[in-house]
Amino acid sequence: MSLVRILPAFALTALVLAMVPGQGVAMVLRQSLLGGRRCAMASVVGNASGLILWGLGAAVGLSQVFAHSRVAYDVLKFAGVAYLSYLSLATLVTLRHATGAFDDAGGAATRTLPAYRLGLITNLTNVKAAVFAVAFIPQFVPRTFALGPGIVLLALVQALVSLGWYTALVTTVHGAQRTLARPGVRRALTAISALGLLGLAVALFFSSAR
Repeated sequence: MSLVRILPAFALTALVLAMVPGQGVAMVLRQSLLGGRRCAMASVVGNASGLILWGLGAAVGLSQVFAHSRVAYDVLKFAGVAYLSYLSLATLVTLRHATGAFDDAGGAATRTLPAYRLGLITNLTNVKAAVFAVAFIPQFVPRTFALGPGIVLLALVQALVSLGWYTALVTTVHGAQRTLARPGVRRALTAISALGLLGLAVALFFSSAR
């Protein structure tokens, strides 16, 4: 299978991951509501930059590790399964709260450069982004394609998908502010996100080695 043929499935997976509530979503909501659209978009670009950096790091490290150790490959894979499963369970637990996992409490940057830096740091300290880059992206690279370049290309696709999703969120958040403020809506989004994470964990578990 060629890299082009797996792009739709990968893009859909990346979209599910971007929609899951967590550091990234909370940061974008705060920036949209408190920092304004320009600063929110600067943070979105910073977040996408972080995804590319994770992809570059994974490409450099994993292309060497996986070439010499099937055990290391399996360890990373099942560590990713365990973490995504845990994240799904932890997300479901937040349903006990009125707003679920979609909490926008916290501060916001109100200047462009600090807003970009906030988005970048938020992503680089996000374990979910690290797990996806290290344990999940390599599963999508076809055996006929070099692993390192494949990871980089897919990381770029993920960054574009994330950029598109968060841009849509920033664009609509003001018009949908009342809707997002409803506890029932946030709880429903939390439940859907938890199921999405569980689906990613199952897909990773059954994925085959390169």
